[in-house]
Amino acid sequence: MTLKEKLASCSATGTALLAANFYNFETLKGLLLGAKEAGSPLILQLSESSLQYLGIHTAADMAHSLMKELDVTAWLHLDHGSNLHTIRECLDAGFDSVMIDASESSFNENVRITNEVMKMAAPYGANVEAELGYIAKLGQQQQAEPTSAADARLFEEATGVHALAIAIGNAHGFYKDPPQLRLDRLSEIRAVTRCALVFHGSSGIPDQSLHQAVRMGISKINLATETKNTFMKKLQSLLAGNNEIDLRKIFPEAILEVQHLISGKLKVINL
Repeated sequence: MTLKEKLASCSATGTALLAANFYNFETLKGLLLGAKEAGSPLILQLSESSLQYLGIHTAADMAHSLMKELDVTAWLHLDHGSNLHTIRECLDAGFDSVMIDASESSFNENVRITNEVMKMAAPYGANVEAELGYIAKLGQQQQAEPTSAADARLFEEATGVHALAIAIGNAHGFYKDPPQLRLDRLSEIRAVTRCALVFHGSSGIPDQSLHQAVRMGISKINLATETKNTFMKKLQSLLAGNNEIDLRKIFPEAILEVQHLISGKLKVINL
C-alpha cells in the first residue's frame, strides 16, 4: 500500500500514523525497532538539514535497507521541503512522500507552489503534504491564530493536496508553556476537508491530547525534537565520566531509549 493510500485509509477510519524524524543510523534503528516492538507501521522523516548531513541517496538507501532487514512497514518522507530541486531529488531517490512548506508565503503563493509540487509528484505516485497556518518553528513566537476551516477548505479545493499540516495551537520543538490545543477548530476543519490532517509539533504533548486529536481527525502525527533529545540525553549520561571509546558499546543503550520512546508513542496513537 502506498503512503497516499494508507493516509486516505486513516482519514476514513479515524486512525493515524506516527511520522518520526531520524538523523543518523542510530536514531533510524531506534525508530524502526520501536515500530517493530509495537507491531505498527511508521513514517520515517528527513528534514533538509538531515539530508545535507547524510546525503539524499545514502539516507534513502540506509532507510530502505533497514526496513527490509527488520521487516517493518515504513515509508520515507521529506519533512518541510522548501525548494523544488530538493523535492525532485527526493522523488528520484525513491521517497514515498514529500512536504512543501510555503506556509510563510501568502495564501495564493502557497497554493501556487503546492500545485507545482503536486504536478511534480504525480508521475511518482507520491504523497504530497503542505502546511497552512502559522505553526511556530524553533525560536519563533508560539502563540498564534489557528488555521481557519474556510481557508483549509479553499486550499484543498485549489490544490487537491493529499495531506495538510494545520495550526491548532501546536508548535515545533518543546513548549515553553503547556499548549492550549484548539480541538474545536480541528473538528471544524475535519468537517469541511477530505485530505489527511497532520499534527506537527507533538514533542511534549500529553498522551491523552494526542489520542484525542486522532479521535477528532488527525491522521499523521509528527515527532522530531523528542526523538533527538531522548537519544542525546541518554548518550550524554552514558559518556559522563566514562573513558570508553568504543562507540559500539555506547550507542546501543541510546538506540534502546529511542526504541522505547517510539513504541510508547505508537501504543498511545493506536489505542
